[in-house]
Amino acid sequence: MKSNVGGIDRALRIVVGITLITLAATGTVGWWGWLGAIPLLTGLAGMCPLYVLLGLKTCPMKSNK
Repeated sequence: MKSNVGGIDRALRIVVGITLITLAATGTVGWWGWLGAIPLLTGLAGMCPLYVLLGLKTCPMKSNK
């Protein structure tokens, strides 16, 4: 799998994912807070399947030198 999630995007996904999971675990938000696992996992993996379907990429392009 090629990485298609850039550094800032990855960091935001991880922070949002952890925040949502924490809020769900403490009962602050409902069951939907557990959906924070999705941005957390895609942030940790550096790969987003939705980006592949949409043809998006937020990581910098590497030169072929």
